[in-house]
Amino acid sequence: MTPDTWVCWKCGASLEGLPRPFGRREECPACRAELHVCRMCRHYDPRVSRACREPVAGEVKDKERANFCDWFQARQGAGPGSPGGSDASSRQALEALFGLGGDPGGVPADSRADPAAGGAPAPRDEAAAARAALERLFGAPSKGD
Repeated sequence: MTPDTWVCWKCGASLEGLPRPFGRREECPACRAELHVCRMCRHYDPRVSRACREPVAGEVKDKERANFCDWFQARQGAGPGSPGGSDASSRQALEALFGLGGDPGGVPADSRADPAAGGAPAPRDEAAAARAALERLFGAPSKGD
């Protein structure tokens, strides 16, 4: 998926055949998700107040339901994995920040020392405890549960 393709914000299916601008009742042909929603709008940004960069737009509580916002402008590339697209991408970014992505032991790559090079052994217990705390925080089951 490229940022300049029309895709559903929920399932990522192509929306190329649908007329634009999207009407309030327009739905994704694949998953039937409503398209005139905040998550599909170019002003949507979960990092700002009310998750909207348009300062005069009225507040919309449910960002995944069709609304009557006059400031709605559909954005291309709004599918899962796009900025503001899904919680999974946020989790991946958090794991990358802490160096936890991809290592089943949960040990950050930078903390693994090479004993042959004279380094100290890696602090596996500390890293595993930190990983378990993150998983509890974000709702993923920990290995000990």
